Amino acid sequence: MGFSVLGSFLVLSILFRHSLSQESNTDGSFIHDFLKKMSVKSSSSGYNFSAPFCSWRGVYCDKGDNVIELVFSGLGLVGVVPDTTIGKLSHLEYLDLSNNKITALPSDLWSLNSLKYLNLSFNQITGSLPSNIGNFGRLESLDLSENRLSGSLPEAIDSLTSLQILNLKKSGFESSIPFGLLQCHSLVFLDLSENKLSGSLPNGFAAAFPKLMFLSLAENGITGSDLDLSGMRYLSHLNISGNMFKGSVVSFFQGAIEVLDLSNNQMEGDVSQVKFDSNFNWSHLVHLDLSQNKLSGEIYGDIKLAQNIKFLNVAQNRFSQQQFPEISMMHGLEYLNLSDANLIGNVSSGLSMLSSLKILDLSRNHISGHIPPFSIKSLQILDVSYNNFTGEIPQLVLKKLPWMEKYNFSFNNLTFCASNITHESAFIGALSSCPIAANPAFFHRKAAKHRSIEFALVLTISMVFLLIGLFTLLFLAFGCRRKTRMWEVKPSSHKEEPNISGPFSFQTDSTTWTADVKQVTSVPVVIFEKPLLNFTFADLLSATSHFDRGTLLAEGRFGPVYRGYFPGGIHVAVKVLVHGSTLTDQEAAKELEYLGRIKHPNLVPLTGYCLAGEQQIAIYDYMENGNLQNLLHDLPLGVQATDDWSTDTWEEENNGIQSVGSEGLLTTWTFRHKILLGTARALAFLHHGCSPAIIHRDVKASSVYLDMNLEPRLSDFGLSKIFGNSLEDEFARGSPGYVPPEYLQSQSGSSDPPTPKSDVYAFGVILFELITGKKPVGDDYHANKEATLVTWVRDLVRKNEASRAIDPKIRGTGEDAKIKEAMKIGYLCTAELSSKRPTMQQVVGLLKDIEPHSPQ
Repeated sequence: MGFSVLGSFLVLSILFRHSLSQESNTDGSFIHDFLKKMSVKSSSSGYNFSAPFCSWRGVYCDKGDNVIELVFSGLGLVGVVPDTTIGKLSHLEYLDLSNNKITALPSDLWSLNSLKYLNLSFNQITGSLPSNIGNFGRLESLDLSENRLSGSLPEAIDSLTSLQILNLKKSGFESSIPFGLLQCHSLVFLDLSENKLSGSLPNGFAAAFPKLMFLSLAENGITGSDLDLSGMRYLSHLNISGNMFKGSVVSFFQGAIEVLDLSNNQMEGDVSQVKFDSNFNWSHLVHLDLSQNKLSGEIYGDIKLAQNIKFLNVAQNRFSQQQFPEISMMHGLEYLNLSDANLIGNVSSGLSMLSSLKILDLSRNHISGHIPPFSIKSLQILDVSYNNFTGEIPQLVLKKLPWMEKYNFSFNNLTFCASNITHESAFIGALSSCPIAANPAFFHRKAAKHRSIEFALVLTISMVFLLIGLFTLLFLAFGCRRKTRMWEVKPSSHKEEPNISGPFSFQTDSTTWTADVKQVTSVPVVIFEKPLLNFTFADLLSATSHFDRGTLLAEGRFGPVYRGYFPGGIHVAVKVLVHGSTLTDQEAAKELEYLGRIKHPNLVPLTGYCLAGEQQIAIYDYMENGNLQNLLHDLPLGVQATDDWSTDTWEEENNGIQSVGSEGLLTTWTFRHKILLGTARALAFLHHGCSPAIIHRDVKASSVYLDMNLEPRLSDFGLSKIFGNSLEDEFARGSPGYVPPEYLQSQSGSSDPPTPKSDVYAFGVILFELITGKKPVGDDYHANKEATLVTWVRDLVRKNEASRAIDPKIRGTGEDAKIKEAMKIGYLCTAELSSKRPTMQQVVGLLKDIEPHSPQ
């Protein structure tokens, strides 16, 4: 198709779209009936039913006005989805009905054999999943999590051979895992946790999923022994806790594992049988839990290599007697549980070097010697009970006790003769020789079955101990609950010593920023989906190692971005808006709360925020594979710093989409088109799916991230409103190469406010980057020193020489014709007059028309 024909077709498509009415038996009538029957009213929901249906919020069409995407997440839909509505959208590829109160699905839904994405999570859907699910042969992502389904997962799932993401967490499924699931060889993400699954894993389970990166089978009743996961070479997250696995995990994978949870099973034998490949990279490990098993032998000697670990729990096993393990190199450790690990000898002096440690349990061992003078300021919970400690408790520890949440020194050989205890209720049984025994129930959240003999004797000695005993009884009656697992500690706010106060100042290469925080525990951190965690600025300091330069990911336009880990395995990116805001705290909080409700598979979710004085801090989900800027121009895929290059896996597969190395990804037009289409969908959602529309204002390659499934996700949406500078200044000093010409031409005078068409221009620049592999400015444009990427490519398109600009990595791969059509779309997007640029909805439709050939 020639360029003039493409442009003419676009104009005709726009005119035709505006002339359409909602006739019967059209996609528009089906959607109108759906919204009407689900009690979505035009007046209250912001829908203008008299306008063309392709312009409605959450509705996306192709050039022929066929509905290809519906995003009705969080729309307040209640009850049964009626037949002959959305089930009649024969071209539908993308359906998101998540976060509603839907109870049942229409029978004709299963006829939508064009679906590639289906999200029904966080509803109230009941009944069993029909075998008609096998009709979705093109489905790539299925999310049924957090529903009320019953019955077993049907064998017909074996037809979903294109499936990459399957999330069935807490959806109600029973019985065993079907053998048909093993036909889904393309799976990258699999979550079957918190169901009622039983039986053993099907034979060949691990070998069936060579591309799997995330696997969770937690909290089921699955059985099996000697689980072999050596075939899962890209696995980074494994959780099989709360099942009935026996034996050991053998021949473990060599990938960059970050989260490994094997706890609360029946695994036995020497712990060395839980084999890590010789190439296993311990430095990637963040979370390791082997607790509540029957493992014997010695704790891993190589565990000291896990220098980035945050959570380590090996409690309640059957280890042989051994000295305290070497942990001094684990500088970021926050949770350490070595309870009932058969430790002997003295506590390692390296323990005092763990400056981020919050929870420490050394109970029920045979540790002797003196209690070390813990200088760990962040420590909240300490249990050294049931050991052989002797001597007095160090004064440094005693001074810290009033600021801790829980502590237990009971059943040791300690002496304690100090009189300045502030929490007397934590101590009972102090005799003339001054032995100290803290009440175990004060630490362990288990109901006491018997009162101790010592306690009864002490109650008879004096009225002082009687008062203490009464307090203890009240505590046991109202404060203690039986737990099935001893160390299920709910993360809570960090406690600091009173002399630790702000304000705090932090320096990066490009700026210095200050958090005007007086008391670190008085400033809350809001996490939207986990409001009961009660995090504070103190936890934010700990999560980022005090905003250490070692956790710095990037320094963007809005400010520095840090990597962080909150308790509970919450992996985040922390963006500090260092340039301040013109909004009040109340206004900023309202705006951030609004942004947190905006969900789309191609947007980086805003997880939470913190208002630290005048400093606004936005907290996002962490994107494991970095951003498009790094992928195209800087670092290999997933590498955040040049120090990590040596651990990158430079391997390719035939498809290229799941390849670990960036070289393998960038040799396919399939992957580059996937990034373009996902980014276009994100912008179309912001422009047309949000009311009022959100203009990004800073679209660029470094704003496009790749999640763990290599899906593109656009970040930083909505931040410009909080940013604080005038719009003119903001665009005048915008990102070089992405600023539309109407703002460059008007720097000396007044300019109109930004419009969605300014985002369209920046998207066109990204499109040119992906096709050419060159930077927007300052690159080699074939000896044209005056050119920018946009002027160079536009000139070649006008001369019908577009093929000269195609990156050699993808030139001649059989897709050149479609790549050149994509360049013409970029030409339209970068038109000098904003009125001549298409909308992002139209761009999505145009990109859909040039999808790559499906890999054989």
